[in-house]
Amino acid sequence: MITPTYLALMATYNRWQNRSLCAAADGLSDFERKLDRGAFFRSIHETLEHILWADEVWLSRFGACAAPDGGIADSTGRFRDWTDLKNQRRAMDETILSWAESMTAEALEGDLSWRSGVLGRDVTRPRALLIVHVFNHQTHHRGQVHAMLTAAGASPEDTDLPFMPDQDCR
Repeated sequence: MITPTYLALMATYNRWQNRSLCAAADGLSDFERKLDRGAFFRSIHETLEHILWADEVWLSRFGACAAPDGGIADSTGRFRDWTDLKNQRRAMDETILSWAESMTAEALEGDLSWRSGVLGRDVTRPRALLIVHVFNHQTHHRGQVHAMLTAAGASPEDTDLPFMPDQDCR
């Protein structure tokens, strides 16, 4: 399904896109970042918080970091300060990249079992599928942030994988 090379590419893409969104959001006021814009997680700030929380949840299941406190309802409101959120995002992006670059083909095989708070039960799925889900989830919500930023007059970078700057490609 996937390879370690694919995983490293997606981790690099994740870092590039998060840097782009944060740089674009830097041009907005705190009020504008936290303004309810009708997205599932309401604002630019809260959607970025949710993405970070989900990354922490999934990477903890893969053994790459500690799990955050709380469930999905607690995925926003942890970082009221924009600089704190950006710093945590940068640190998580480096954790994701290090984890991805350490993966082997064998580590991508097999299943992963966890207790799903969303479903309220134990779940087992193929590890490779879940890794793809991590990057798919990020991309889904970053698309929402990109749309909110654009509507607010900010200009995040392109989101197309083939246009990732060469220095970010491995």
